[in-house]
Amino acid sequence: MVYLLVAALIMLWRMVHRSGISLIRESCVNVEQTNEDFILPPVRERIFHFSKENITKLKAKSNAEMGTDKISSLQALLSHIWRSAIHNRSFDPDQETNYRFVVGVRQRFQEIPDNYFGNAILGTFVTMKAKELVEQGIGNSAWRMNRIIAAMTGERIKKVFESWPASPSFVTLSNGDALITSSSPRFNMYGNDFGWGKPIAIRSGSSNKFDGLVTLYCGAEEGSIDIEACFFPETLEAMANDQEFMHIVTV
Repeated sequence: MVYLLVAALIMLWRMVHRSGISLIRESCVNVEQTNEDFILPPVRERIFHFSKENITKLKAKSNAEMGTDKISSLQALLSHIWRSAIHNRSFDPDQETNYRFVVGVRQRFQEIPDNYFGNAILGTFVTMKAKELVEQGIGNSAWRMNRIIAAMTGERIKKVFESWPASPSFVTLSNGDALITSSSPRFNMYGNDFGWGKPIAIRSGSSNKFDGLVTLYCGAEEGSIDIEACFFPETLEAMANDQEFMHIVTV
């Protein structure tokens, strides 16, 4: 499945358009149409609810393991999800797995126009061997996420935007070796009222689902987070029986 950060490319186009440079050479893109039927993957979704109190515990544990105070609540929570998913997929210990997520660049890249109202994001990822992820504790993987995000400086972001047109590439996911995060708990979903009253639950529907998709929502209670995990049924079942994972989940 192609993972394309459209908003980032729109911003890239705005940056280079004035120079008259063609963004993508025709020879770089080869799109073939097919009449083959698309087969939906046999995945299922489940909502895992994490209270503010339990998220705080995860954050404290992650920072204590690494001797720091820089790991965020979200980094600790994503690390918790990643470790359980890979453990319960029964990966080969030496197999590499990666966690893909997007980083907000609006505050990191000062060349964004003040009147730009779209998303300003850039994709990145953390890679670890399965045995390292599972055996080295929640803090190690959370800290690696933290360092990747910290390295997203304005200079690095600019280099990515300037180099992409010359050698465009798109991320594809395959073989169940990755997790990828979409949405954000910063979006106040429960603050929307279209005349029917306050929402009682948030769901994403059935489209664009694949094994390894982790969708983030704010919870109904302040400071809580709901995670919609999309995996093969056997993985979800194993995670539900994983006591190390579930003791942080609020039922």
